[in-house]
Amino acid sequence: MKYNQQELLISVIADLLKGSQHVAVGMASPIPGSAALLVREETSGADKPLRVSMIGGNANNPFTDGGRELFDCAGQGRIDTFFLGGVQIDGNANINLVGTGKYPNMVRRFAGSFGSTFMYLMVPRVIIFRPEHTKRVLVPKVDFISAPGISENGVFRNGGPYALVTQLCVMHFDRKRSRFRLTSVHPHSNIEEIKDNTGFKFDHPDLVPKTVVPNEGRLLLLRKTISKEIAKTYPKFAKDAFKDAT
Repeated sequence: MKYNQQELLISVIADLLKGSQHVAVGMASPIPGSAALLVREETSGADKPLRVSMIGGNANNPFTDGGRELFDCAGQGRIDTFFLGGVQIDGNANINLVGTGKYPNMVRRFAGSFGSTFMYLMVPRVIIFRPEHTKRVLVPKVDFISAPGISENGVFRNGGPYALVTQLCVMHFDRKRSRFRLTSVHPHSNIEEIKDNTGFKFDHPDLVPKTVVPNEGRLLLLRKTISKEIAKTYPKFAKDAFKDAT
């Protein structure tokens, strides 16, 4: 059974969520949201099924006060996995959500950091998700640090970067070395393409495994069940991503 890129990325993220107990998903995050819902469905018969909190919309959103309740929950240690993206991401896992160019006279400005710094420092496992894999995004050094991937000694920090998922690969972050390590390459890519499109140095084994693709059972679950659930929050995404649904 063939899969599309959205289904591959959902499946990749779902595999990274194994072992999580409470996953929170921020605004405008249909692929991470779909992955969390997929794992919740796959663990529904377990003693402790995955708890999913989605901020966008009303479906699967347990919060009545939006971001403030989310931050309280994270600060109390009741969220173990969260997602962040960035206009720029560098090799130390620093994230830029403010803009490009020299601050404060930036060439382009974006929505801003919101609570990214707090969540990055509080949530034990943060998955950085940015489909675009180019040197424009994966830069040697971000123009502005919205959320730091590493902190100086003495800074209280419970959380930080766990993995980076792009349209080409999966990298895990080595907190001891403060570097990314390439852990799998998607079937349509190769290490040469990844090196050519990454602005920072990263570690990798001599033989990099291929990313595990979704099997038929997972694809059917995505198309028949998860497509309907994620459509409650992201109807257009569900229609486009799961057009092969039967």
